Amino acid sequence: MPIQSGQPLYSIQRSLQRFSLLSAPILLVLSASPAFAHHAIGGETPTTVFEGLLAGLAHPVIGIDHFAFVIAVGLLASVTRQGVLSIAAFIAAALLGTMLHLASLNLPGVELLISASILLFGWLLARKSMLPTWAIAGLAAIAGIFHGYAYGEAIIGAGMAPLFSYLIGFSLTQLVIAVAAWSVGRALINQSSETAITMSPLKTTGLILVGVGLSFLASELINLALPQVA
Repeated sequence: MPIQSGQPLYSIQRSLQRFSLLSAPILLVLSASPAFAHHAIGGETPTTVFEGLLAGLAHPVIGIDHFAFVIAVGLLASVTRQGVLSIAAFIAAALLGTMLHLASLNLPGVELLISASILLFGWLLARKSMLPTWAIAGLAAIAGIFHGYAYGEAIIGAGMAPLFSYLIGFSLTQLVIAVAAWSVGRALINQSSETAITMSPLKTTGLILVGVGLSFLASELINLALPQVA
């Protein structure tokens, strides 16, 4: 009977470990590929409410850098007291970042800082960092501004209606992904009192995110160092 009580946790751990092993090479390959699109409608500017919503819903998913970071935010929130505040801070800051881009304010090094944010949050998750809630939320907000600034590139020139639906779309997707990651993290923690066991899958995922962040960062640094061939 004691075995049965541990089966739900064991099943979750096995599933997460398998997902990590399968997704790691895929994420690393995609993260190193600059050709991987960030647009759901073929790079065209949305012209309708539906196109804006579709582009917004898809952007955080088909942009592997954004997708990886939102997962990192949710998982790190699950091991942080009142961690949901960091999720809220990230989503709100992403909206602000998009507005800054649309206001033609220049933020330097956006892609570098996005890559660094994945690396940082993956590292914090892997080492089980217990930073204060305000520190995690602050870091999430700073990262959110740069992720949101990148989101803004896909909506430049759009009308108010598609812009509004685009903002709703990417905010909803980020919320769903982050809350799902938070739920998985909390399930692992709540179903066992042995921290070393429950944190193992989270540490593994954190290390994978570090690898993804390093891959993006290396790609960006190479692009900066080497002249672009016309």
